[in-house]
Amino acid sequence: MESTVNFNWSCKHTWKRSAKNTAWCLLGCAIGDFGTILYFQITGIPWHVLAIMILAIINGLITSIILETIILIRQNFKFKDALKTALGMSFISMVGMEIAMNLTDFFLTGGAMITWWVVPIMLTVGFLTPWPYNYWRLKKFGIACH
Repeated sequence: MESTVNFNWSCKHTWKRSAKNTAWCLLGCAIGDFGTILYFQITGIPWHVLAIMILAIINGLITSIILETIILIRQNFKFKDALKTALGMSFISMVGMEIAMNLTDFFLTGGAMITWWVVPIMLTVGFLTPWPYNYWRLKKFGIACH
């Protein structure tokens, strides 16, 4: 097992590949997360902010898993294998992404509030939070830098 001291954090190919993977995950998470928050914002349903944010996180995870499963099926995975891969390879990444995005929303707006200026900040934080983890996962499982 490779130690963290000898771990190569400078592979441009792996950073690019992990950025692409992270971006797909972010898209899936954002669809469910922002959609949920926007729904409650537009309808005015009087739920507690924390309840809306928890539901947004759950919906973001679901939509991300669905999107990643579809992408893998289009790469000739069988449905079962695509779903298993989507759940196994990136679930920790998705959870970290969702929590980071919603904490950012909470600290900047009070939570469960989509505004024009908070969305890019939430997306940036949501991308940057799991990106090093995704790089590490690619390297850990032997995907070469070439």
